[in-house]
Amino acid sequence: MTTAAWVLLGITGVFAVGDWVAVARGSKSVEYVCKPATLAFLIAVAIALDPVHSDTRTWFVVALGFSLLGDIFLMLPRDRFVFGLGAFLLGHVAYTVGLNLHTEGNWLLAIPVVIVAGVLAARLVRGIRASGEDALLGPVIAYVVVIAAMVVSAVASGNALAAVGALLFMGSDALIGETRFVQPRRWASGAIMITYHLGQVGLVLSLVT
Repeated sequence: MTTAAWVLLGITGVFAVGDWVAVARGSKSVEYVCKPATLAFLIAVAIALDPVHSDTRTWFVVALGFSLLGDIFLMLPRDRFVFGLGAFLLGHVAYTVGLNLHTEGNWLLAIPVVIVAGVLAARLVRGIRASGEDALLGPVIAYVVVIAAMVVSAVASGNALAAVGALLFMGSDALIGETRFVQPRRWASGAIMITYHLGQVGLVLSLVT
């Protein structure tokens, strides 16, 4: 990690905490600033650090860019869920490519991830059908498959930070699906953002390990 990367990571943390507080308090005006700023500065961290593999960093920056776009779609007053879903799906594709550039992969480690993803997908399918939003079945299933591939790649890579980051990311997305399609929970909004931001940070910091 370079000095610039550490400074930028500190700024990222400030905006992330600001976003967590804004979400907890329902302060949309603060969220509109802190949420995109967190990802923007995390992109700057990824650019400023000294990665083990520069081509992996390139794909991660692309993934973060799509994540930033997804964040913007999901926080807009109008429902842009499908657009946000699409942006994050492309982000996970980019992460998956980056994670597989320099690893042979221990795929046996990823078997539990596949099982958990299957259970979550089945739960979401039941929730979507019960909510009457059948048009979202295809996009959501595609998204689950892609994020599962990303998490499997991170776990199989043997990079602990990448694995933890990817699992936190999947946990955040699972909570989003749970609250939208299965059962809303009052505490979920804060947990979604905390796990999401920590997951992204873990993936970025994995670039230097």
